[in-house]
Amino acid sequence: MEKMCWKNPNVSFGKVGRVQNLVQYTPDPVPAVTGAAGGVTLCVLCVSELAGLLGTEEEDLNESENAEESFGMEMAPAGCFPSKLSGEVSAEASVEPPELPHHSVCVSAWDALQDGLSPLDAAQAGCTRCEQEQCDGSVGFGGSPDERGETTLDAMIMNGDTMEVGAVANLRRVKNAVGVARAVMDYTDHTFLVGESASVFAEDMGFKSEDLSTNRSRDIFSQWLSQKCQPNFRKNVFPDASMSCGPYKPKAKLQSGPRRKHGLIDLRSHDTIGMIVIGQNGQVAAATSTNGATNKVPGRVGDSPVAGAGAYADSSAGGAAATGQGDIMMRFLPSFLAVELMRAGTDPATACKTAISRIKLHHPDFFGAIVCANTTGGYGAACNRSPGFTEFPFMVSNSKTNKPVLQKVDCI
Repeated sequence: MEKMCWKNPNVSFGKVGRVQNLVQYTPDPVPAVTGAAGGVTLCVLCVSELAGLLGTEEEDLNESENAEESFGMEMAPAGCFPSKLSGEVSAEASVEPPELPHHSVCVSAWDALQDGLSPLDAAQAGCTRCEQEQCDGSVGFGGSPDERGETTLDAMIMNGDTMEVGAVANLRRVKNAVGVARAVMDYTDHTFLVGESASVFAEDMGFKSEDLSTNRSRDIFSQWLSQKCQPNFRKNVFPDASMSCGPYKPKAKLQSGPRRKHGLIDLRSHDTIGMIVIGQNGQVAAATSTNGATNKVPGRVGDSPVAGAGAYADSSAGGAAATGQGDIMMRFLPSFLAVELMRAGTDPATACKTAISRIKLHHPDFFGAIVCANTTGGYGAACNRSPGFTEFPFMVSNSKTNKPVLQKVDCI
């Protein structure tokens, strides 16, 4: 039975080491762009921090006479796909990328393509960089402690050529979650490993075991306890979860629907790094990584590691990646829906808006956003307007800019 579940069963430990070297990949600062390199990289970045940097001076490219020239409507060199703007997207040209959060994440993915790595490797490199840098505290170790104060990680990677997926959730003690997800894809016939067993698998594959907590995550947890465990994700329990900590017991009578919560949504408590990469030969890859929702119930899995929810890739249609309130969004598989709409000929911006609108019908005030890219390099994004969230920023790297460019879209 065991042999039926493992791929590459005779792989040497040295080859497992190769995977780890790859996921810790750090590109040269100024790579030489050769004729064989190129592609389009899109990444969904931190919503809250970037939104604070946008200001009000962005140019709406739909109103600019030079909009089509700004991002390379013509074919790029070396057979790269063109990058086409779709929908009401604007570019932030006045802010130098190195000052922006997560600039290095897109650089890592883009440089990986320039160095000849595959789109799958590039997506992995970008997400790994975000894990290492603990992007906004919402990705990687040291963030989003659960009700017990522990940080756990979720990640997913998808190959749009083969439709293979590797995913992990509730991963403990291992920092490189997207690397473990890649190992699930490369070294097993499974798709998804979870919990302690996923951690043991990672250790068996040679990943280092270490504490994911930091002083910051411990402080977050201590402050939460001092506030009588507010906010939390419990409902229909006693003692009253809106006023006290557990342990909780179920109430005899259930109230339907989500528990009403007051105040603005904490955008940082529902964030993800999601990447879509399109290579010069049309291969689409996607990857995600997150440490989940802050103060979550232990064992909770959100949308990020779920194929079709957090991200989806199909080289015959395109790719999509989502961020936001995963417990809501995963019920609608927005990334899968957007890719299927693009397969039917819908432009990326409209596909994104349709996916968001589908969720909005049932949850008008949910917090969420999605970015979409088709196989010709067209892309778009959409977000749901909610208190404190009116626009969605993301970054794009392509062969014309050869660096990450910050863009935004107004929420619907």
